[in-house]
Amino acid sequence: MSWRTLIAVAAIGASMPALAATAGQAAPNFTLTDTQGRAVQLADFKGRYVVLEWTNPGCPFVRNHYNTRNMQTLQQGWGPRGVVWLSIDSSNKSSWDYMEPAKLGEWMQARGAAQKAVLVDSDSAIAKLYQAKTTPHMFVINPEGAIIYAGAIDDRPSTRPEDPSAAHNYVRAALTQATGGTAVTTAASTPYGCSIKY
Repeated sequence: MSWRTLIAVAAIGASMPALAATAGQAAPNFTLTDTQGRAVQLADFKGRYVVLEWTNPGCPFVRNHYNTRNMQTLQQGWGPRGVVWLSIDSSNKSSWDYMEPAKLGEWMQARGAAQKAVLVDSDSAIAKLYQAKTTPHMFVINPEGAIIYAGAIDDRPSTRPEDPSAAHNYVRAALTQATGGTAVTTAASTPYGCSIKY
């Protein structure tokens, strides 16, 4: 293979999208519709910290974080500090896990959820774009639009009610460190939970 061919192959490879959204990369932009039918675009929140939370009310791991109010506590604690929290349900419309937008919104409202928006990704396109694998799967994005954390919500892959409050919460730690001007010590972890039904 000539050097010209090698350069051409390298250039093609460099132009191809990464296989997964990981810490240090620019967060891929997207537009989704929320449960109220409004379009929400990630780029609109540039200049602010953003949390992406992949969710699915049918998942026992998700239910545990909401039943214990662990997820709502995070949403309520960081929202007033200017952090934009977006929950995304990427259960494919053909999946038994899919929930109609109105019902999804009602489920969140009944639990006192406090995110900026609950987004519906019914063709799973944004989950595939980010390579989100589980519910929950969490991403923290800084004001410059770079991912500074990607992975599990915490270090206890469990559905036991006592675990969320006792766990080391990676999302809280990343936001605390980043907003305090220090480096995020754990920028990636292996997500746990229910697999997203593409």
